[in-house]
Amino acid sequence: MSDTLRRAAAPADPLHITQRRLPGWAPAAAAVASLALGTLIGTVFGLSSKLQWGLIAVLIFVGGQYALASVVEGRRQAKDRLATSLVWAAFIVAVLPLFGLIYYTISKGAGVVNGTFLTHSMAGVLSTETNGGLYHALIGTLEQIGLTILMAAPIGVLTAVYLVEYGGSKLAKAVTFFVDVMMGVPSIVAGLFVLTVWILMLDMPFTGFAGSLALTILMIPTVVRSTEEMLKLVPNELREASLALGIPKWLTIVRIVIPTAIGGITTGIMLAVARVTGETAPVLLLVFTSQVINTNPFSNPQMDLPVYIYQEFNLGTNASQADAWGGALVLIVLVMLLNLVARGIARWKAPKAAR
Repeated sequence: MSDTLRRAAAPADPLHITQRRLPGWAPAAAAVASLALGTLIGTVFGLSSKLQWGLIAVLIFVGGQYALASVVEGRRQAKDRLATSLVWAAFIVAVLPLFGLIYYTISKGAGVVNGTFLTHSMAGVLSTETNGGLYHALIGTLEQIGLTILMAAPIGVLTAVYLVEYGGSKLAKAVTFFVDVMMGVPSIVAGLFVLTVWILMLDMPFTGFAGSLALTILMIPTVVRSTEEMLKLVPNELREASLALGIPKWLTIVRIVIPTAIGGITTGIMLAVARVTGETAPVLLLVFTSQVINTNPFSNPQMDLPVYIYQEFNLGTNASQADAWGGALVLIVLVMLLNLVARGIARWKAPKAAR
């Protein structure tokens, strides 16, 4: 009996539980082979689009990984490899257009961006000339976006604080419903609303501030949603500990809740800024265009970067289209700088761990 128990308790033979596995370099080798086969198939069949070559290579990679894993590792491991390959393929398909856009914009616009381009306007410059710039559009964009942030950020953050910290009432449910509705409002509708109320009914002029009002309408729901999610991530224990010490609820929100979530709140605001920075329709309706430098957003029409890009590209000349690509590059860099500033502020204002 004791011999039988010892044999039952003894570990199984290691040779019976080992399984063949593909080497670690197999996925990389499969990716290289898939790229080679995709290029070969595209060349043989005369496919002119490199995107088609890439899609063929991705399909070969996914199918090849599954077939190779089925032969070497078995069907169960092959399914795991298939899922992993599909995730990587989806990631590549999503990232490639982004890198392609950045590369194409830099290659087209880098040769245009210089000191003259950044410090001069298009006043008196013909569409066939290359001595103009986007300074007037850059100033207009910075002023309009600055006004939008000043109006939308406080309203959005305070609305989110109300929904998270004081929600549950019928008013909170109504506010949530209207925020959801505003998330899907097209930019042209926001522009038409401001045009009707602000300009036609109140007889206000076409200015950069009018465009900022429309951008504020578009930015508020994004700020509310992102801030709301960040506030929900703050542990309730922090709120309860503060309230247990006798601190009022409003002071708990100001000194505990918001500083804890300030990093995510700032990031959400910058994402909303990035969304509205590229809007064109409201600016065309409410701000009009101007080829001269106007530093006063409360008087006379202004230009901004999206409208400048559209207008220059629509002129159709080589010089104007080059200016449009230069404006697109400056717009991308501007959005990236805003995000870097937001990260810096979030890092600076984030709660510091006690030492």
